[in-house]
Amino acid sequence: MNKIGIIGGSGLYDIDGFEANEWIKMTTPFGDPSDEFLTGKLEDRDLVFLPRHGRGHRILPSELNHLANIWAMKEMGVSWIISASAVGSLQPQYAPCEIVLIDQFIDNTKQSTTHTFFGNGIVGHVAFAEPVCEQLRTVLLAAANESGAKAHDRGTYVNMEGPAFSTRAESHRNQKLGFDVIGMTNMGEARCAREAEISYATLAMVTDYDCWKVEEEPVSVETVIACLKKNVSSAKTIIRNAVPKIPDAPAWPSHRALDNAIMTEKSAWPDDTIENLKPIIGRFL
Repeated sequence: MNKIGIIGGSGLYDIDGFEANEWIKMTTPFGDPSDEFLTGKLEDRDLVFLPRHGRGHRILPSELNHLANIWAMKEMGVSWIISASAVGSLQPQYAPCEIVLIDQFIDNTKQSTTHTFFGNGIVGHVAFAEPVCEQLRTVLLAAANESGAKAHDRGTYVNMEGPAFSTRAESHRNQKLGFDVIGMTNMGEARCAREAEISYATLAMVTDYDCWKVEEEPVSVETVIACLKKNVSSAKTIIRNAVPKIPDAPAWPSHRALDNAIMTEKSAWPDDTIENLKPIIGRFL
């Protein structure tokens, strides 16, 4: 129990000092996760890695099953999740190959109703004013500074639908609205992690300037991959530095997110919904 989860690309798995054990296949009431989960140890801590888009990058952002991914993490005993994610920069101060430790999200997707464990007879409303676990975010920021990476403290991540990149008009709108970075994946993860009482924070790895910056080449797969490779090296160092600084036991507000969130009287909870949500609401049973 009390494991640390990492969600990102397969390139993160060869962190110096990481001792891999095995790939574990998980089944969930919400369908299949993105892939099997790689377990192992780093600095005497248990880690669980999940390739967000599957090994070989087979799953579109809009096809990601966040419910299954986070439910499986919770079932495996994960209490903290570090998300490593490629993003486009919407502001000139965030250059490609730099990292932003975001603290806010804007949801521009159409799928928010699939990003909750609640429903089917149990109503819950978690507080989400601060969608990122500040304690874990601070640990990652300190680890980034220790690594020598160029890291920015705070920023707003706008989650677009994808899979196409932004039109120039959309990019100009997001830039003028003052959003900081844009991506396609993290909002659903953050929502589900909060309901699962898992501490969640994002290493937003800048790969490009989206397409608002007309003097730059428009974003393309080639530019994203080239910069992403550089960012992965930084992310591995940051994760290695951060792991020893994460507490041994859950002790942060995000680990008690359901304390005042469930509205339905326990006596009215349907048996099948209880069974499906045991990893999520187990401490109330």
